[in-house]
Amino acid sequence: MTIIQHLIVDQFGAFIGKHSERILVTKGDQKIAQAPLIHLESILVAAQGVSLSADAIRECTERGIPIFFVSGSGSPYASLYSAGLTGTIATRRAQLRAYDTTLGLDLVLSLAAGKLTNQANLLKYIAKYRKETQPDLYEELRRTALEIEDHINELTSYRCLPEFREGSLTVETVRDQLLGIEGRAAERYWSAVVQVLPEKYGFRGRLRRGAADPVNSALNYGYGILYGQIERCLVLAGLDPYAGFLHTDRPGKPSLTLDFIEEFRAVIVDRVVFGMANRSIPFEQDQDFRLTQPFRRQLAEAILNRLESPAEYEGKRHLLRNIIQMQARRLAACLRGERDDYVPFAMPW
Repeated sequence: MTIIQHLIVDQFGAFIGKHSERILVTKGDQKIAQAPLIHLESILVAAQGVSLSADAIRECTERGIPIFFVSGSGSPYASLYSAGLTGTIATRRAQLRAYDTTLGLDLVLSLAAGKLTNQANLLKYIAKYRKETQPDLYEELRRTALEIEDHINELTSYRCLPEFREGSLTVETVRDQLLGIEGRAAERYWSAVVQVLPEKYGFRGRLRRGAADPVNSALNYGYGILYGQIERCLVLAGLDPYAGFLHTDRPGKPSLTLDFIEEFRAVIVDRVVFGMANRSIPFEQDQDFRLTQPFRRQLAEAILNRLESPAEYEGKRHLLRNIIQMQARRLAACLRGERDDYVPFAMPW
């Protein structure tokens, strides 16, 4: 039997059930897939009209196998995991207290710096393959990476302010300024990305809601898949995904998930999508400019495979999905006062 770590269910009318020691996906009398529970890491439901048995849900929750649900555009709308995972209290109390202290601001600065570092490093990675063939573009990408790094210095300069040292500076007082810095860096990053993607994809810049071009649609879908993985890691670390710092509070808004995912967008999703585009893989869309089901599956598999890739982390090689989990635990330890600071993960390119 084929080993499946990440099961994708993307056919309308599919049924997810449990049979013996495996998850079985059927549609009518047809067997679509089966995954031994011993190897299964997650289930991604990416279609309407999918049903699950209570036995499958119970077996997955008891074994710590999350079930994620995303729409056709990649918007995550539900996750299933054991209720016992949300039963940790000490970390959550510390997390809520930190919002009104300098610690909360310090974490925001680190998370934002991690995001910009990985964006700059990805541009450097893309640039090195163009040094000989496109020297002008090589220089432009390197220059943009340095400009993004200048914005990192802007962020870290807040730690030098007297109010920060005194412990009176919080996220609330400087949120708009921090978002402005992130926004200027993002503008430079996406302007550079426009120059490295083939013209045929029609990418003119980053769009979230209502994107019709295939690259933005692929990015949105990829981020939706990553979102579930990020939320799971936060919950396993004892954190509340809805109590963030930079992203503002709103009912139903997973603010901490949105804060924490920024560190990994370029590492996991951007690199996959840009790589597929530069290999001229067709980003198939239907007549309504939605990604087709076969391409969504191809993209989901590529994102999940990327999570299984090894990377350097604290002197050793770890899978990226394990690095995300270790970073979530590092964040929790920092909030509890067991670590002096939060060091973001920087992907070496």
